[in-house]
Amino acid sequence: MTHACCGPGYASVEAAIKAEREKVLYAIALYTGTGIEEPDYLATIDVDPDSPTYSQVIHRLPVPYIGDELHHFGWNTCSSCHGDASKSRRYTVIPGLRSSRIYIVDTVETKAPKLYKVIEPEEIKAKTNLTAPHTVHCLADGHVMISMLGDSEGNGPGGFLLLNDNFDIVGQWERQADAMQFNYDFWYQPRHNVMVSSEWGAPKTFYPGFDLNDVTAGKYGHHIHFWDWSTREIIQSFDLGEEGLIPLEVRFHHNPDSTHGFVAAALSSNVWHWHKSNGNWEVEKVIDVPSVELEGWPIPVPSLITDILISMCDRYVYFSNWLHGDIRQYDISDPSHPQLTGQVWCGGLLGKSGEVQGHKLAGGPQMLQLSLDGKRLYVTNSLFSSWDNQFYPDLSKSGSYLLQIDCDTEKGGLKINEDFYVDFGKEPAGPARAHEMRYPGGDCTSDIWV
Repeated sequence: MTHACCGPGYASVEAAIKAEREKVLYAIALYTGTGIEEPDYLATIDVDPDSPTYSQVIHRLPVPYIGDELHHFGWNTCSSCHGDASKSRRYTVIPGLRSSRIYIVDTVETKAPKLYKVIEPEEIKAKTNLTAPHTVHCLADGHVMISMLGDSEGNGPGGFLLLNDNFDIVGQWERQADAMQFNYDFWYQPRHNVMVSSEWGAPKTFYPGFDLNDVTAGKYGHHIHFWDWSTREIIQSFDLGEEGLIPLEVRFHHNPDSTHGFVAAALSSNVWHWHKSNGNWEVEKVIDVPSVELEGWPIPVPSLITDILISMCDRYVYFSNWLHGDIRQYDISDPSHPQLTGQVWCGGLLGKSGEVQGHKLAGGPQMLQLSLDGKRLYVTNSLFSSWDNQFYPDLSKSGSYLLQIDCDTEKGGLKINEDFYVDFGKEPAGPARAHEMRYPGGDCTSDIWV
């Protein structure tokens, strides 16, 4: 692997197609929870500024069922398989968080993906007793691993599902999951024989919506877990306590030699840094976003950090404050002392956001995806259907935006690109809500190097 700033080393076949495949972006689009009885779908967006259909949805692939709540998705192959020329990043694995159904989509026609296979929830429950699939990562041995947030009854802690090359269910990855209360995201770093996982809550807790009483009752997570990658067992857990409620996305440095990584605790609205020192993993809080008093709220409003990612060069971390409405860029050259270098407002409850192309920015910034060169940060504004309906009830009528934020990778800084606006409020079947995004050629959150 090469590790020049914002310039990853891909297998030659990946490098040959990367430039072409960065001309489109895939995004999950949802009707679940909007009142529109239509299936969720995978949207293909033209992100080529030289194209006549720039910033438009150019293809839609609806799934066969209604109410899946498509959420996160990933690839059958990523850079972890760079040594195997027979592997290609062709199939994307798209789980339904609410239905527990898993869709396999063939992207051989980059601009017009097609459904390839459906894994039904009954088969998953019968073979693993797991439900609520979330994060998808490919493994270097050809398997696909998916974090599962619940058992067949919607209780924690869930576990990790393995699929083989044919997308058949192999079983569970972990030896045991008893040491964790809940499950959510994960990232592995094979050179250090480690995987890190985080905690949201049990599906039956978060499916109906957010209840503050569930927090005081201990129904939401506040641990991160370090696993032995080879033995598949938890070797160290950190209780972040009330200072680290609901730790969500976990991000290691892309450099496989590094032990540094970050996780954002959503409800506590802070960012934690981990690294290995003297043979042990250590965790420290490095960023706090203060809550804000707001009329009509029983408590000061937390920023609610709901997504975080690291640039490919490992210099910048970006995260979204879904309730406050801003996206932040920090220089993490010194991982223990991040420095704020950019901030931009994209909606939120604090009323600090403007308009883009005459559109008021509804909802708050949520899912993020960054181009491989680190210069284009894409953002959507839907979190989870029942939570959207609570905190941003108008979003089901207005639909989502998809914005491009231009990033200064030399001095730092963020600016909304006024020429780019994808309006999911004007979709053919009615307003849709957009969630996770991925490049066909790979991106900053789907690739792991070994």
